[in-house]
Amino acid sequence: MDENLLKKHIKEVPDFPKPGISFKDITPLLSQVELYPGIIESLAKPWIGKVDMVVGIESRGFLFGMGLAQFLKVPFVPIRKKGKLPRKTISQSYDLEYGSATIEIHHEDIKPGTRVLIHDDLLATGGTAIAASLLLKKAEAITSGFSFIVDLEFLKATAKLQEYASSHSLVQY
Repeated sequence: MDENLLKKHIKEVPDFPKPGISFKDITPLLSQVELYPGIIESLAKPWIGKVDMVVGIESRGFLFGMGLAQFLKVPFVPIRKKGKLPRKTISQSYDLEYGSATIEIHHEDIKPGTRVLIHDDLLATGGTAIAASLLLKKAEAITSGFSFIVDLEFLKATAKLQEYASSHSLVQY
């Protein structure tokens, strides 16, 4: 998938969610119906035959995570914010630049030894992705890799993720 073509449809929103931040909005990609299959294939190629499941991090990780799982012919399981899942969960708290957060997954949806690909729309500091990996470890699953549409390379989170698994992204800023 051509990185410049994707960048053409990723909108930068200055000063969102707070002054000084230039938000990368991937939602315009969703209206580009002809691009979606190529995006999914490009996200999936590095992981063919290497994963048993895809998890998507709430909420933008759901947008391409489900298609990624279907392409790889593996189950998709959502990772949600605390309190959003109705059955027994496993949770992992982590720090954010402005506080803390907790993510959860249904306990029974992850079997020990499952090779899992973690997908989210964007890699910034890596905190949420690392929390997802720690969550999977609690479930005795294996983080096989990380998948992103966008990597904010200047934040150097890819190096942090290497401690857990390799990562792949389609667009770098």
